[in-house]
Amino acid sequence: MTELIRWDETNKCEIPFDVPAHVERYTKKELIARLQEIAEYGWVKGTRKGNCGSAGNTLEDLLGMVENNLPIPNAAEWELKTHQKNSSSLLTLLHSEPSPLACKHVPKTLLPKYGWKHKDAGVRHPADEMSFRQTISGLSYSERGFKVIVNREEKKIEISFNADAVDESKHADWKQSVKDRVGLEDLKDKPYWGFDDLKSLIHVKLRNCFYVEADSKKINGELYFKFDRALMLKDFDFNKFLDAIESGRAFVDFDARTGHNHGTKFRIQQKLVPELYAEVKVVVGD
Repeated sequence: MTELIRWDETNKCEIPFDVPAHVERYTKKELIARLQEIAEYGWVKGTRKGNCGSAGNTLEDLLGMVENNLPIPNAAEWELKTHQKNSSSLLTLLHSEPSPLACKHVPKTLLPKYGWKHKDAGVRHPADEMSFRQTISGLSYSERGFKVIVNREEKKIEISFNADAVDESKHADWKQSVKDRVGLEDLKDKPYWGFDDLKSLIHVKLRNCFYVEADSKKINGELYFKFDRALMLKDFDFNKFLDAIESGRAFVDFDARTGHNHGTKFRIQQKLVPELYAEVKVVVGD
C-alpha cells in the first residue's frame, strides 16, 4: 500500500490514507468509479518533488499506476492525460523523431548546422556544447526562422527554414553562423513525419483517452491537487490535429543538445485536448 495525504477542510488538518501500491487491472467502469472516489477526496498533497511534482504523477499514484500504463483491458488503446487548470504549460501528445529515421536529422543536421551555443556551455556542459531547443508553430515562423508546414498534397508534416524570418535584433550573430556553416537556403532535406506513420502512432497511443482535470493550490507551503472532473475521449480525429498545427495551437518541440537529445515531441495547449476527439463524455463532475 502507498500512503497519501489529503486535506480536511473542516478540521484544517492533514489526513493520511492508503491506496494500492499497484493495480493489475481496471475495467473502464471500475476506473470511472475510482476517479469518482478520487474526486471525493478533495485536496490531495502532491506525491512527487521537483520536476516530477506534477498533477499527473500524483494521479498515477492515486490510481496505483506505473509509468502511465493504464491497467485496463486493451490498454494500448487508452491513454491517461491530466490537465492542470491553472497551468499554461503545453501537454505532450507523443514523442516521435522526424523521418527518415536513418538520417538522424536532429543530431546530424539541425543541431550541428543550425544549433547555437548552449546557455550552460562551459559551466554545466563542455565549452563547445550546442543547443537546438525550440517550440515551433505552424502559424508563423519562430524567431530563428523555423516553421511547421502541413503539406496535405504530399501527406507530410515538414520543418521549414526561412532566413528572412529570423529576428536579427536577437539572432543576427547566429544567422551569420548558419550562413557560414550551411548557407541561408531552406532545408535541403526537410525533416518530416508522414501522415500514415503518425496515424499509426496515434492509433496506438492516443486513439482513446481519459482526460482528468485538476485544480492546484498551496496549503501550508505544500502543493495540493484536486481532481474534480474527468472526461472520456474517444476516436482521435487526425484532421483536427492537423488543423491545430496549422492554427498555432499544436506544436513541434525540439529539445536537443550536443551531449543528449531529449526527444522531439508533438505538444498542445492542455485545455484543447478534448477538441481533438470525435466523442467527448463527462464521466466525473459537471
